Amino acid sequence: MSTRDTAVAGQFYPSSPDEIHSMLEHYNQIIDTHLKDKDSVLHLRPRAVIVPHAGYVYSGFTANIALRLLSNSDIKRVVVIGPSHRVYLKGTSISQFDTYHTPLGALYIDKTLVVDLKERFDLDFIPEAHHEHSTEVQIPFVKTYTPEVSVVELVYGDESPEKLAEVIEYLFKDPETAVVISTDLSHYYDIKKANALDSICLDAVKKLSTSELHQGCEACGKIGVEAMLIAAKKKGLKSILLDYRTSADASGDESQVVGYMSAAFVEQ
Repeated sequence: MSTRDTAVAGQFYPSSPDEIHSMLEHYNQIIDTHLKDKDSVLHLRPRAVIVPHAGYVYSGFTANIALRLLSNSDIKRVVVIGPSHRVYLKGTSISQFDTYHTPLGALYIDKTLVVDLKERFDLDFIPEAHHEHSTEVQIPFVKTYTPEVSVVELVYGDESPEKLAEVIEYLFKDPETAVVISTDLSHYYDIKKANALDSICLDAVKKLSTSELHQGCEACGKIGVEAMLIAAKKKGLKSILLDYRTSADASGDESQVVGYMSAAFVEQ
């Protein structure tokens, strides 16, 4: 049985299960304290979410608030889509391993869906593309909140947002499938400039506006975000912004920050 091994455990997130649980419990204590209202976002049942992919110390809280919501829905599989940072890709690679290892235990990869997507959308399997942190950092959250689901990992490079949107639209046909889009926002500007650039991304996601996304948003996963906006608009989903912060919230350094956001896409 082939395994998608961890590539960044102990770097972007803890390799110890106890440390992962401790971090997530800390995030949830904050969330539960500040979002106690019965009408809060904690009751959302998203079809999809956008989450960041930096180290947990920087973006874990932002990702957690979105991925925790997946436990509200009766889903059987989670498809995680992220940009390639390590290798150049023409198009999109889909993982054909059998299992996805995490420090919290393994998740099965949905091989039936993998074969379907691979054939239907002419996707490749490029093993070296799946040492990717943008997708991997989401998997411990998935294992924590929806431990019985199967997963599918898609890593894209030079890809058309429209083609990726077709994949997401197809996935939306199954109500037991959730989609996770991974992206960070602007990189290494001062806090004022970062906030200005990131506000464009946030507004575009809120309005499902692909045109606004191209007015200065510098998300590293902008292709995936645009694909999600296209698919969500066609599906009639509503986007709800969940959290925004920068690395300065953790480091205190406002001279060169990275922006992070999370959002949920729900049926109206």
